[in-house]
Amino acid sequence: QVQLAESGGGLVQAGGSLRLSCAASGSIQSRNVMGWYRQAPGKQRELVATIAYFGTTNYAESVKGRFTISRDNAKTTVYLQMNSLKPEDTAVYYCNFRSVTDRIDYWGQGTQVTVSS
Repeated sequence: QVQLAESGGGLVQAGGSLRLSCAASGSIQSRNVMGWYRQAPGKQRELVATIAYFGTTNYAESVKGRFTISRDNAKTTVYLQMNSLKPEDTAVYYCNFRSVTDRIDYWGQGTQVTVSS
């Protein structure tokens, strides 16, 4: 099993920045993809960004150019640098760990990001 510890959420004004962190621990499989998803009120959970072990990234179109995902493999930690935040970025952000070979997903508890105008 994998445990995910998230941090970095909060309240910020439009145009501001936040950095989310998620550290994975437990039975870690090296072939994995980590990432961030978000869910706004009344909406489905959606992909924000993912990053594979060797650095391949994938971003939602709505965050390209504003958000940057990165990872520290030694710490098994994924980061999401969020710049130029907009009110529409307001959501609960969930860290995701996916073991590719086992096809198992693990989720963090979620951290609230609120962007005021």
